[in-house]
Amino acid sequence: MLFLLFLCSLGTFLATALVVRYGRAHTHRYGSSVPQRFHAGHVPRLGGIAMLAGCTIGWAWAIASQYWSFPNQIRVAPAMTLSLWLVACLTVAAGVLEDLTQRLTARYRLAVTVGAALLAVWLLHLSVPRLDLFAIDRLWSAGPWLGIALAVVAVSGLPHAFNLIDGYNGLAGTVALVCCFALAYVALQVGDRELAALVLVLAGSTAGFLVWNYPRGLIFAGDGGAYLWGVVIAIVSVMLVMRHEQVSPWFPMLLLIYPVWETMFSIYRKAARGQSPGVADALHFHQLIYRRIVREVFDDDEARRMLMRNNRTSPYLWGFALLTVSPAVMFWNRTGVLVVFTLIFIVAYVWAYTAIIRFKVPAWLRR
Repeated sequence: MLFLLFLCSLGTFLATALVVRYGRAHTHRYGSSVPQRFHAGHVPRLGGIAMLAGCTIGWAWAIASQYWSFPNQIRVAPAMTLSLWLVACLTVAAGVLEDLTQRLTARYRLAVTVGAALLAVWLLHLSVPRLDLFAIDRLWSAGPWLGIALAVVAVSGLPHAFNLIDGYNGLAGTVALVCCFALAYVALQVGDRELAALVLVLAGSTAGFLVWNYPRGLIFAGDGGAYLWGVVIAIVSVMLVMRHEQVSPWFPMLLLIYPVWETMFSIYRKAARGQSPGVADALHFHQLIYRRIVREVFDDDEARRMLMRNNRTSPYLWGFALLTVSPAVMFWNRTGVLVVFTLIFIVAYVWAYTAIIRFKVPAWLRR
């Protein structure tokens, strides 16, 4: 497992170095006036290509090593791994095309992720078999299409959720990294080394990318990177619940509630204002943290000043995400506790968002 992490990290590190060196030609197309821009200068948004390269190396090694005399080799099903790679390539391709052209509408990108989700359901036979809620599970078992529909929603929606929180250096990448380790931990607890290996490939690739992304901000994940995180984590989460009855379906829900709820709350917030959910704005939770909690940095260089404030924003959200990851890992097989923590997070999020909007942030948070 450690060798797999190192291999993917090294592969992505080198691939990212090439993108940083030769991938700046497209950066002038990224407008300087868009509301989600919080950096100075032109930075490549092609981290997704580098991470997909690292994942390709890792998954290829996991397949090939089964035919070598390698100690502690990891056995993965070649057909399943290739199916996961194919779905990842399709999703990342749509994100990278948007990163390069800035012309793909939100509807088109959603259509592509839905198509990728349908392909994943077909190739990997994905379904959420239960919710562990007695009143609902009777209906759930009577209609198998409900589980398939939820799997499609999860696999098609989570890439956009990660894209939504990908606003500052290291923010979405670290959240994805922590979620990968959490999924791998639970997979190992139930003896599923195959799923653990698949998600650790993504963890290693993310780590190699983060070396360049945080704190220097030399490259961004872009839509392609966010889509890669979302689609792989969603597929592994569904498969973990499918394969092991002792794993509560609320474990991945609590684990990923930060990007999921950020997306749902943003849709509600924009709909209440009469806006389309696909319209970008600067009122996401991480953007409010940047504007109203992180203190101004005094430096003669404007680019350095923006970079320092950018880097100081992410740790606030890392801590916020860990409040859900920790109980999810601790109580991964106890649905009642997971549901309670999920509701607590939702209430805490709404309270914190409202407090920031109304300028009622506690003084200790601004220090």
